[in-house]
Amino acid sequence: MAKNPRDVVIVSAVRTAVTKAKKGGFKDTRPDDLLTAALKGALARVPGLNPADIGDVVIGTAMPEGEQGMNVARISALAAGVPDSVPAMTINRFCSSGLQSLAQAAACIQAGWYDVALTGGVESMSQIPMGGDRPSPNPKIMAEHPEIYEPMGITSENVAKRFGVSRADQDAFAVASNQKAAAAIAAGKFTDEIVPVVTQVFDGKGWREVTVSMDDGARADTTVEGLARLKPAFATDGASHAGNSSQMSDGAAATLIMSREKAESLGLDVLGVLRSYAVVGVDPEIMGIGPAVAIPKALEKAGISSGDVDVFEINEAFASQALYCVRELGIDPARVNVNGGAIALGHPLGCTGAKLTATLLHELKRRDAHWGVVSMCIGGGMGAAAVFERESAA
Repeated sequence: MAKNPRDVVIVSAVRTAVTKAKKGGFKDTRPDDLLTAALKGALARVPGLNPADIGDVVIGTAMPEGEQGMNVARISALAAGVPDSVPAMTINRFCSSGLQSLAQAAACIQAGWYDVALTGGVESMSQIPMGGDRPSPNPKIMAEHPEIYEPMGITSENVAKRFGVSRADQDAFAVASNQKAAAAIAAGKFTDEIVPVVTQVFDGKGWREVTVSMDDGARADTTVEGLARLKPAFATDGASHAGNSSQMSDGAAATLIMSREKAESLGLDVLGVLRSYAVVGVDPEIMGIGPAVAIPKALEKAGISSGDVDVFEINEAFASQALYCVRELGIDPARVNVNGGAIALGHPLGCTGAKLTATLLHELKRRDAHWGVVSMCIGGGMGAAAVFERESAA
């Protein structure tokens, strides 16, 4: 694909490990500390950059309150050593927040408003629960449009029933996710993208210092027979349960992006080029179908087809919706979530988009592959997708 000086390139993409909410290594770690670690990690990989050249720090989080409130992007940027002359903002598009942050900053780079941005996402589901500490749905809107507030688990059941995704198929998908993730962890495939974090954990013996450098959600011994014994979590006649739904998790991720001309002036290696981004709206009652609508739109904008894509990272909010999207798009399952997905590795909401971007770019490099896609469904009835190109493989 033709090169343009204003192309947006990714020169650094890192993440923390992702750990189980309330149970894992980050259960007692503040999200602003997690994000600070990720930002420091992203900057450390580009020592030739003067941080004062960063035009903006844009961070996504799904529940921007409590420890994730007060413009967590600004707090963590300053804590990470970004000069106070560099602005920062926190954005929210629920589960795509970490990808939206990259897309939003990329648009500013393409427009020529600045040349460099530090983007990413963070979520501590240990500190801030799903829906926030004080969820307060509008009674009038809920009465007139109950679908707007449809619980995520029920949307999963809606997708399964409407499109005929069986529980057996969902459970098999979940087993595969765990097997791939466990194998990837054992092979050290995430090592290059993970920034180790030194933190404190409280247990029965008190506080102790730990270094968290490995995802802890994958269950290598997961079996279809074992999952079949789990009770439905959201509806008595349902198919979604704890074993085939994404895990609640804690984590942060960061990407350093810039114009092609800036990267060339610094002599930097490029992990990938953002070729397109699409965000769409869908029926909130079946919000999980979002990727099936967003991916074709992003592919069209990039001028390629699904058959050109080497690796897809499609967030596994639920096995029902992820499996539906793969089938609807006619994608070869062997190219989807090749190192496991959120069912096994966790879904730290606002972090996920940035996390998947880091995972995708490092996997493309490892495979010497060319095209990759990141996509996810979004609460409230939306979907997002981004297309990345690794030029050295062209």
